[in-house]
Amino acid sequence: MVVFSWAGWKAWGFSVIVAAGLTGWVELAAAAALQQPEEATRTDFNAWKTPEPLRQDWPWWRGPNFDGSSPSAEAPLKWSADENIAWSVDIPGRGNASPTVVGEAIYLPSCDESTGAQSVYCFDRATGKQRWTTEVHASGAMRKNERSTGASATISCDGERLYVNFPTGGAVYTTALSLEGKILWQRRIDDYKMHQGYGSSPTLYRDLVLVVADHKGGGKLVALRRADGEVVWERERPEMASYPTPVVYRLYDRDQLILIGCEKVCSFDPLSGETLWEAPHSTTECVTTTVTDGKHVYSSGGFPKNHIAAIKTDGTGELAWENGDRAYVPSMLLRDGYLYVVLDAGIAKCFKSDTGEEMWKQRLKGEFSSSPVLVGKLIYVTNEEGETFIHEATPEGYRELGRNKLGSECFATPAICGGRIYFRVAFEVEGRRQEKLICVGPG
Repeated sequence: MVVFSWAGWKAWGFSVIVAAGLTGWVELAAAAALQQPEEATRTDFNAWKTPEPLRQDWPWWRGPNFDGSSPSAEAPLKWSADENIAWSVDIPGRGNASPTVVGEAIYLPSCDESTGAQSVYCFDRATGKQRWTTEVHASGAMRKNERSTGASATISCDGERLYVNFPTGGAVYTTALSLEGKILWQRRIDDYKMHQGYGSSPTLYRDLVLVVADHKGGGKLVALRRADGEVVWERERPEMASYPTPVVYRLYDRDQLILIGCEKVCSFDPLSGETLWEAPHSTTECVTTTVTDGKHVYSSGGFPKNHIAAIKTDGTGELAWENGDRAYVPSMLLRDGYLYVVLDAGIAKCFKSDTGEEMWKQRLKGEFSSSPVLVGKLIYVTNEEGETFIHEATPEGYRELGRNKLGSECFATPAICGGRIYFRVAFEVEGRRQEKLICVGPG
């Protein structure tokens, strides 16, 4: 059943009178779906226009457009541990969060698993030298799955502050810091019943920070004011575990906060939290951040059901197509009407985004948790052993341009901007695991 919000639809410009029961209402609402505006032929659906100074950086999870596309037209094609490395620096602790690159700095969260402390680190973008570190929580870091960490959520930066989510002491907290590392405010989002881990990153929209904490105890979706952390609105969530990061897109002349998981694909008004529409086209546990072509959003998950699904964004919530592929952890990419996917098991695929027709598939090597990044016409994707595969984003077949390896373990998605690649990888050093932040590109 598709659920509609009358207030949400009315705000979209509908002036109809419901004179029937539930069946008539659903039929009327479905019939009233908006026509696709001409501007939706564009490819940038970022609802909150990224501030100009950040557009060439990597200011939050999945880059400046929230969709895995790099602002760089090109990036290095070849590297190794001793080739094409601008600099390399050790990272204390452990984390799966991506580097956040803004201005002349790089920000990373990390967790000391021996004490449970969770901290934010700042490194110099040009040299890799550590500028400062701030301990946000002295103890209490939470994780369960061996692949998860106490620092899996990527930092978001608006050019004025840093925002970071940490699971600690039985709850999820969002903290804002200055660019110099001073804690400005902290907000407890909700109790958190640990199932696998926590990795949902904060999403910035206008003057808000959007945070979700889905768990088996019943979670919350919360909008905080960026300036002071005050709660603007919050929504209760089902008693189910799921791990996606929310995203806001401009779809059918309306900003829509899209969230998958907990057995629903949901669209909310990002300013009020009001439900615009929801549809039962998601499995329970999801990790990916959805992408859009303007007409559909794409849901994927891995428990209890493996699937990739395309859902119409016109308010009907209609399922356009679905398959049984397991794209559980790596998020997807869209380019020129085609959906590019790397399955957890290491199979790259290309689908026609409107019909789901499979164009090609190619087995890579190893398993994948890191998400692919689109750089111009090329896709960069790194497996859990630190090997990056570079191939063309084309429906005509898998065309590989290179394979390059760094380290022995990688779960974090690299940041690619300014013609450089910033990797978070781990090495085995004298029998112990050591994470490093490595800049690939010209020195």
